[in-house]
Amino acid sequence: MASGLSGVETPPGPAMFVLGDSSVDCGDNNPFNALFHRNLSRFPCNGSDTTLLPQLLAKQMKLPHTTPFYSQNGSIDRILGGLNFGSAEASILSPHSRNYQSLNQQLRQALETIQLLQLQLGESTANAFINSSVFYLSFGKDDFTDFLHNNSLGNSGFDFAHILVEQMTNGVRSLYASNVRKIVCAGVVPLGCAPQALLLLESGGNGIRKACLDDVNKVVSYYNRRLEENIAGMDRQLGDARVVFCDVYEAVMEVIDHPAKYGARIEDVRNACCGVVRDGKVSGCVSTEMACQEASTHVWWDLQNPTPAVNSLVAQSAWSSPSLCRPFSLKQLF
Repeated sequence: MASGLSGVETPPGPAMFVLGDSSVDCGDNNPFNALFHRNLSRFPCNGSDTTLLPQLLAKQMKLPHTTPFYSQNGSIDRILGGLNFGSAEASILSPHSRNYQSLNQQLRQALETIQLLQLQLGESTANAFINSSVFYLSFGKDDFTDFLHNNSLGNSGFDFAHILVEQMTNGVRSLYASNVRKIVCAGVVPLGCAPQALLLLESGGNGIRKACLDDVNKVVSYYNRRLEENIAGMDRQLGDARVVFCDVYEAVMEVIDHPAKYGARIEDVRNACCGVVRDGKVSGCVSTEMACQEASTHVWWDLQNPTPAVNSLVAQSAWSSPSLCRPFSLKQLF
């Protein structure tokens, strides 16, 4: 197919390319054995990344299902259908563990893929394809989780968030320099309401669990707000690019605060459907057999990832609502 496409004037149809953490990958895109995963989930969703936000949005856009990067084998056909560079364990900053995939590692894979397309299709055809495709980034959750495990909150938390924002901003600029023109950056979910934070950071050490940990959410909110500000600035500076921020934090908080608005489905806004803490040690969703029977009644699938039901609600809003994805909805972007 590569030789047949080389020099073709009409570019292939657009696709989605995904970079991120367990918010975009169920664990399929890991070059290392899944048993190497640390204390988090081997199954950060219910077994299929079709239930995760970027894949739900790709379906709304009528784009192909993305292929995990490590299973595409350099096939031009698969690349043209979109790739998922994301990894269930991924961080913005350099990883402390070999099974983590950093933002820079995933960017390198994405940029090398773009170069491969330029070589195989010809620069003009490849650039037209990249211009029309959507690049979706969702990072930060693992960075904050590791930081909270190893540091006390305070001003250092906001300083850390600022560093993460600058790295994400640089990543968007790198994609733009490689002819990417449609970019979606998702915010971090309210980790202070996630089961992992609530179970490990009990109020005052007396076993009383709060609804949410405000100190954690303040730092995450600061990160989201600063990232959106930087994205808005880039969208103005880069005249031929469209860069969108999707406020996943507020979307999930809306479900947590007002579950009744979404019918009888959402009953448990606090506990993980799959994952527990025993003797002060976190055990993520290491087997789908430990999952609850009705995931659709929970906000949280595992210790820090929303259920497919919540992802579906967020995807619907992200597609059509300009108040969730700003400065315009993903329907307007596409």
